[in-house]
Amino acid sequence: MPKHCSRATIELEIADVAFGGAGVGRFDGKAVFAPFTIDGEIVEVEIVERRKRFDRAVTRKIVKPSSRRVLPPCPYFERCGGCDYQHIDYRHQLELKRRQVSQALRRIALLKDIQVSPTIAGPNPFGYRNRITVHAEEGRIGFFEKKSRRVLDISRCAIASPLVNQLLSSLRQRGLQDGEHRTLRENETNQTFTQTNDAVADLLLAYVQSRARGKTLVDAYAGSGFFGHGLVSQFARVIGIEWNEPAVRIAKNQAAANEDYICADVGEALEPALVGNRPDCLLLDPSPEGIDEKAVQAILHHAPTQIVYVSCNPPILARDLGKLVTRFRIESVQPVDMFPQTAEIEVVAVLSRK
Repeated sequence: MPKHCSRATIELEIADVAFGGAGVGRFDGKAVFAPFTIDGEIVEVEIVERRKRFDRAVTRKIVKPSSRRVLPPCPYFERCGGCDYQHIDYRHQLELKRRQVSQALRRIALLKDIQVSPTIAGPNPFGYRNRITVHAEEGRIGFFEKKSRRVLDISRCAIASPLVNQLLSSLRQRGLQDGEHRTLRENETNQTFTQTNDAVADLLLAYVQSRARGKTLVDAYAGSGFFGHGLVSQFARVIGIEWNEPAVRIAKNQAAANEDYICADVGEALEPALVGNRPDCLLLDPSPEGIDEKAVQAILHHAPTQIVYVSCNPPILARDLGKLVTRFRIESVQPVDMFPQTAEIEVVAVLSRK
């Protein structure tokens, strides 16, 4: 049973790990969030923020550790704002992410009977990032500290690729002016948005390829054509919509004869695209904010046969699916671990028109 340990701390049994990375337990009937803890552990925590429905705490002592607890390899872990799960065995990280997606669907969209598939693992739990952004402050070069804008000096990032770490080492030798930031990329030729984890991006694309079907595809939020190019051989026609002009130029330069890319806001352009092309499949890969209400209404009024929705924000995905299930049936929900050691989750939901 949870108990008071002193005036400053309480003992807490961690029941689960919430989306965002913090463990959660209950004390006096109220949820308490404690970072860097694992379900099943008993910990001593100090309450640092009290709210009406929950409290936030800092973890002071692991009284009873989980068998899934491992030694974090990174010396900056818990201070750096990047990683949340280095203390958790990788297989359990995958299960936590599957569980968090399922919880979001139940709590936000009230979808209680949706089976969420086991998370697709990244082949490289460390050393996978093909780019990082570092900041400079008072001679320090690195990442922001957790829940802070103070720069933590970083000589090596455990989740960055060897080449990116070489670029970081070179930058640290040259120096960076205070207040500036620098993005270090394996591929400097493409400055638009690209997937951060090449190996898992291939797995993500392969999963979408295995599910997408039909003759005509509308690729909304198309970026520089990652999905459109990857699916072009499966469809007679691909129409991409993207607001970012440099990304559209790249997509057009690499497009096949049956691909066309439109520079426009998806909220404005989606309805004409659905009406004019009558696609079998609509692929959605929006920003973390999800799809706006104009896009939702266009989809509901001109429903394609199939939707493949790729999201990096499970709560927002759940919000949007809650609106779309009036006309669509959810066929599958597949988490993909694009960002091992972090609390981020990539998810693919496949829907078919009722």
